[in-house]
Amino acid sequence: MSWQKNLLRVDLTRGMVSTEPLNMEWAHDYLGGRGLATRYLYEEMDPQADPLGPDNVLIFANGPLGGTMASTSGRYVVVTKGPLTGAVACSNSGGKFGAEMKYAGFDLLVITGRSERPVYLNITNNRAELLPADEIWGQSVWHADEWIRKKHQEPEMKVAAIGVSGEQGVRYACVVNDLHRAAGRSGVGAVMGSKNLKAIAARGSLGVCNENPERFMAEIRKANGVLHGSGNRRGLMRYGTHAMLDSMQEFGGLPTRNFQDVTFEGAASIDHESVTKKNRNGHTNLIRNAACFGCTIGCGRIAHIDPNHFSVKDRPEYWIASGGLEYETAFAFGPVVGIDDLDALTFAGYMMNEHGMDPISFGVTLAAAMELYELGVITKEQTDGIDLSFGSAEALVVMSEKTGKHEGFGRDLGLGSRLLCEKYGRPELAMVSKGQEFAGYDGRSMQGMGLGYATSNRGACHLKHDTFEEDFQAPGTEGKAEACVRTQDFIAMVDSTGLCLFTTGTWGYEDYAAMVDADLPGGWDVDRLRQTGERIWNLEKLFNLKAGLTRADDTLPPRILKDPVPEGFNKGGVCELDAMIPEYYRIRGWSEEGIPSSDKLDNLKLRV
Repeated sequence: MSWQKNLLRVDLTRGMVSTEPLNMEWAHDYLGGRGLATRYLYEEMDPQADPLGPDNVLIFANGPLGGTMASTSGRYVVVTKGPLTGAVACSNSGGKFGAEMKYAGFDLLVITGRSERPVYLNITNNRAELLPADEIWGQSVWHADEWIRKKHQEPEMKVAAIGVSGEQGVRYACVVNDLHRAAGRSGVGAVMGSKNLKAIAARGSLGVCNENPERFMAEIRKANGVLHGSGNRRGLMRYGTHAMLDSMQEFGGLPTRNFQDVTFEGAASIDHESVTKKNRNGHTNLIRNAACFGCTIGCGRIAHIDPNHFSVKDRPEYWIASGGLEYETAFAFGPVVGIDDLDALTFAGYMMNEHGMDPISFGVTLAAAMELYELGVITKEQTDGIDLSFGSAEALVVMSEKTGKHEGFGRDLGLGSRLLCEKYGRPELAMVSKGQEFAGYDGRSMQGMGLGYATSNRGACHLKHDTFEEDFQAPGTEGKAEACVRTQDFIAMVDSTGLCLFTTGTWGYEDYAAMVDADLPGGWDVDRLRQTGERIWNLEKLFNLKAGLTRADDTLPPRILKDPVPEGFNKGGVCELDAMIPEYYRIRGWSEEGIPSSDKLDNLKLRV
């Protein structure tokens, strides 16, 4: 079976590491990845603990299908209490680190306490050690990655690291692996920094095995064949997610200038076609697509910046190929801040990767700061002399680097939208739910998305539910609560397998059940997987309730609830959250206050 059945426990306060058997009862109830890590988090910490204090627990986990022949089997998750929200945080990443962690022998890394001095964790084939990281503390992710691999003379070692932003507690700092893949949302990198843990390096050769290898490979071939022929795969391979920008522009749901507008006049300059066109210097932005471990989709983008662009002119260290624009980065550095300079957007993406920050939260926070600037609430004196008006490519370039290095006004931007807007007396301008910034979809134009933002356990998120089909079909609220519940549970299950969310555009429960059942003992059918996803979602909710979140946190800002959307598919509408929340709770089997009922907990075996 593809559980390694091993857990690595890292006590940073005592500087000790130890291995222990995986709790197999929990593994059978929660599958792996997101679900299993959440169960360990729930059991091992007080949800009231300070997210940036030593009592928070930080967990890295892969899923049972991770590192296998299943397509997209390179995913891993980081689960903790998030400093951006005070809620459960589950951040998912691709690349190769997740599979390497599995091959090094571990399903989970459970990290507690706080080291007195900077350290990094090195794991190799069931062995682990904590080593000094003083030489790379204060350095970028890219520098740390290179330094660790050179120190161990192991070029194939996979490294997950934080930058200065994580060290200094930027609320949306992330963990970057393989140089430009990231556990990007909810501030998991800030938790890692608070523990004085700079990086985790993994190298392994232990491999995996399956419960029924012949049947497993037959199911893999069948599922991969379906995936290979799908239009969803072909579109992602050709355009990545970037093509969504055109869709949202046409739909009238493209958040622009801090969600004041829903279409962007400069969209054509930064869309998926623009990256393949030569500029006036003969430079083309996009080089090629890229794939994570075991991936047959290849949605990643590799790009470079015109050396003549002001962001990198006379800075040859950035005349390189690195992660290019996807939809969320294009939205976060483009429409939401009113900027249509393609190379400036790409440079900001480089800064997110090099310094370890969530591009969505950074971009939406910068957008809030720009609105505050245009309202006269903050001034040039406070912004280090930079004109912070919407549309300023200079502001994007300068502030992305300042925030990554925790310098000047970048310290304020590192607070995230909610704390920034509270600091300057305009909390209503923060486009967040539970303190986490919205992604590139307006919740007035897309009712299901608005409901998903409000009810997401980790704060506003477009990846923990999937109501796109329902939202595109009709602007009203009918059916949105049911679709939100159904897809939240589905994605919770997929996040626990070790596979990528982008397979869900082709595969359904039956496909995952066939692979999981051949991989693991115990009998995994569709009903069991459905219940597993629902159990995970409810456990996350229980954690949040114990952390102090209430019904009042399942909400959206006044702009989304009260200001009519100015154009597009739902012109004149607002997010009708009050009409959807009661139905959502009812379908979930929760009380009017959003508390799971005793019957629901019993049904899900959640008397924890």
